[in-house]
Amino acid sequence: MNETLASYKRDIDAKEQPVMGGLWRMLDESARRILDLVIALTGVIFLAPLFILIAVLIKRDTPGPIFYWGERIGRHGRPFSILKFRTMYEVSSSYNGPRVTAQGDPRITPLGKWLRDTKLNELPQLWNVLKGDMSVVGPRPEDRAFVNHWPEDARQVLLSVRPGITSPASVLYRDEENMLQSSNVADQYLKVILPSKMRLDLLYVHHRSILTDLDVIFWTLMALLPQLKSKHVPEHLLFWGPLARFINHYFSWFVLDSLVAFAAAAITGVIWRSNGPLELGLGLAVGVAVAIALAYSLVNALLGIGRIVWSRADINDMLTLAFSTSLTTAILLLINMVWEPRAIRVPYLGYHLLPSGLLVVTGLLSFVGFAALRYRMRIITGLSAHWITLRGRSAAVSERVLVVGAGEAGQLAAYLMQKAELGQVFSIVGLVDDAPRKQGSRIAGYQVLGNTSEIPQLVDLHDIGLIIFAIERIQPRQKERILSICRSSKAQVVVLPDVLEGLRTQLNAERADAGFDTAQPLSVERVNAESINPTRFSSWLSDLDELIEAEAWDDARAQVQAMREQMVMQERAG
Repeated sequence: MNETLASYKRDIDAKEQPVMGGLWRMLDESARRILDLVIALTGVIFLAPLFILIAVLIKRDTPGPIFYWGERIGRHGRPFSILKFRTMYEVSSSYNGPRVTAQGDPRITPLGKWLRDTKLNELPQLWNVLKGDMSVVGPRPEDRAFVNHWPEDARQVLLSVRPGITSPASVLYRDEENMLQSSNVADQYLKVILPSKMRLDLLYVHHRSILTDLDVIFWTLMALLPQLKSKHVPEHLLFWGPLARFINHYFSWFVLDSLVAFAAAAITGVIWRSNGPLELGLGLAVGVAVAIALAYSLVNALLGIGRIVWSRADINDMLTLAFSTSLTTAILLLINMVWEPRAIRVPYLGYHLLPSGLLVVTGLLSFVGFAALRYRMRIITGLSAHWITLRGRSAAVSERVLVVGAGEAGQLAAYLMQKAELGQVFSIVGLVDDAPRKQGSRIAGYQVLGNTSEIPQLVDLHDIGLIIFAIERIQPRQKERILSICRSSKAQVVVLPDVLEGLRTQLNAERADAGFDTAQPLSVERVNAESINPTRFSSWLSDLDELIEAEAWDDARAQVQAMREQMVMQERAG
């Protein structure tokens, strides 16, 4: 279990969980509690007839109480009594048996099995939500015996929030009882299912928000439908579901693009009005500007502009944005040409609602605004880098870095140094490379200052404290020659290809530990040969690619860990 959770515990420790603080934490907790009370109170009122029906069925099915009260560990480690409909026979073995149930458990009544399959036995926990013991969404509360097996740092994180009726782990493991078929149910639960559920709960606590909770509620309701009960929900969608995607990819960009386009239309209208006739009236002018703004936002949304991760966008994405803006401008010009009411006489253009030139200028300003909005961080970072470069020796607030190699590995090193955490500590002065055509050019935003023989002089000239050797494809003798030059300077030397090779070695070692051949790269065909469903693996790769594209590194790591666990489990089963 410790090995499974180690990486996630390090992430949480490094980011000082819980992440939110101060006012934002208070607002989030207040909004979450209001949501809990609304859902719980509404559910208790509208489900009261169903509760009465289930109570009657339980009393007619087997003798015993209607409800089951069980001790669970809640927020801050405080125990509380969780409320469920009784699903077991009222005999001593029901209380003295295993803490978890498996498929075919003889303690479960016929009605109880149906209540468990439909999850209706969990509905009385709405009372726990009203009392404040639980939340609608949160890590599922565990028995004290299982909580004692949690690592201490994971326990602190999971018990820092209210437990929930549902959670991402509950959706993924909604068929948990059918997964547990071993004679030693508790041991199998502790070794196989609990670590994975804990990992999902840690991810939830780290990423939770109101949108995340609403997405989890949506997936929970979907999982209860018989037609969808057996469908697999990709893990990353549990934390980044339909609502969160819609808000982030469409709604937020729709609003921002509308504001930008409205500002562009207003600025153009004011400038045009100061140079010539444009008597629309204030009301109509505002209405036209709003319509233009909505048109640009709508086309951008339809073409999927909001789905692009602009922090990693390339020139093709910029061309897509330009095409969207041009298409909208062309549509507006066409509408303007056929518009007749309130027409304005424009010389050489005939009768139109607006001058065509005004729409063209609005389109150009809108495109500039859209691009500036999406590339704002790149623009700020680029200006900062140029400013630091221009400051020269005076920029001594961070470690000055010289990158040896202007190829792919060198560009990777430059990218890593630009990351927010490293950018505050390291400042790249430039690159060196022996290729004649690269001398004096700019690569990855940095100047190629010279060749490798000039490294000692460049170190002294620019007060370099760290040299990153970033040439991966090189003859050993040539590599040793350049490294000896680097080490002859006063700067420290880091060999990036050695770091990359270490990562490859670690990945191969992990696959070897799982019992797989590491002589060839992993592929769908080889996965099939190693007892892993190729369709599932292809879906997993697609999910992983989407996570990486969205820069959801924690979720991507979780996806890799989940697949590794599945490989190990299937290998052991085989």
